[in-house]
Amino acid sequence: MPGYGMDRQLEIRDAGGFLAAVTAEDWARRAEAALQPGPWGYVAGGAGAEATMRGNLQAFERWRIVPRLLRDVSVRDLSTTVLGTAFPVPFGLAPIGVQSVLHAQAERLPAAVAGALRIPLVLSTVSSTPLEDVAAIMGDAPRWFQLYPGTDPEIVESLVGRAERAGYSALVVTVDTTMLGWRPRDLRTGYLPFFSGEGIANYTSDPVFQARLGPGASMAATVQLFLRVYANPGFTWKDLDHIRSVTRMPLLVKGLLHPDDARESLVHGADGIVVSNHGGRQVDGAIAALDALPAIAAAVAGRAAVLMDSGIRCGADVVKALALGAQAVLVGRPWAYALAAAGQAGVDQVLRDLRADIDLTMGMAGLRSLAEIGRGALARADG
Repeated sequence: MPGYGMDRQLEIRDAGGFLAAVTAEDWARRAEAALQPGPWGYVAGGAGAEATMRGNLQAFERWRIVPRLLRDVSVRDLSTTVLGTAFPVPFGLAPIGVQSVLHAQAERLPAAVAGALRIPLVLSTVSSTPLEDVAAIMGDAPRWFQLYPGTDPEIVESLVGRAERAGYSALVVTVDTTMLGWRPRDLRTGYLPFFSGEGIANYTSDPVFQARLGPGASMAATVQLFLRVYANPGFTWKDLDHIRSVTRMPLLVKGLLHPDDARESLVHGADGIVVSNHGGRQVDGAIAALDALPAIAAAVAGRAAVLMDSGIRCGADVVKALALGAQAVLVGRPWAYALAAAGQAGVDQVLRDLRADIDLTMGMAGLRSLAEIGRGALARADG
């Protein structure tokens, strides 16, 4: 059987053999052309001098795949299961907020594509579409809910309960964004979509949030309340304990870069870790996510699921992350750029192309399944 990679190549050839965009860089150029400077800076930018954002990409360059040949790779299996969620491929869609600044249909389009391909989607707290609407689009396809643990415990509990009732099968608590990073691109353009009410659909549809507002509240009052409850610089392990206590969903802690924090997360009931620096959008100068991954995987030592995001751009990147200890990865900017540039068709192409790229990379490296991807598949580029 040809597999995803060969099938995708034949599909492209049969359709005329031409793709206007193939790489993440191609899609970024198209997205920049399609967006106004504010939205473009918001999705493409990072914190500070963007050294960490660049470092995420450079970290992958420090590793090289060492192919093993003359193995029977005629059948490849890209599937895995993470915390009870079936992944047909070793990646899911990372949570990206405020998708209405990229496309008028916002999260509805990625949800439709992910649902059709059954690739897990992680929905952001600050989505432009209520979580129940996204769930309805996806039907029985796998989905997780990402939570920003704000200052109002009752609103947090309400969001978590809604996600559980809507069929989200895991809760991803992001802990690296208890305040917003210093993002020069946004400051230059004066652009923060929350100020105009973008990305707060899960709050405006929440009964506890609405009760805090009272009837007939203006948009200005709604935004002000959101800004008061959204970020929580006082969030601690004790607060994570509370979130753990109010849900039966598996809980992942997202945004960790230090192995001691990973160990502490397990003490407080985490079922999984997402190694991440928020795509370089929070602490500029922070360690690259891929560089942090091996030590965290070693610290967890199989006691919890380990995923990573920040810097994934192609199939080789996915294989490298798996070899360094991730069970799966979350991919963000490539499909976000495609959403801005070409809507649903763009997202569909990016996900199919990445699936094909992983399949071919594994096959040509002599890897038949994710279980065969280990540190021995890599060598350091610097010796």
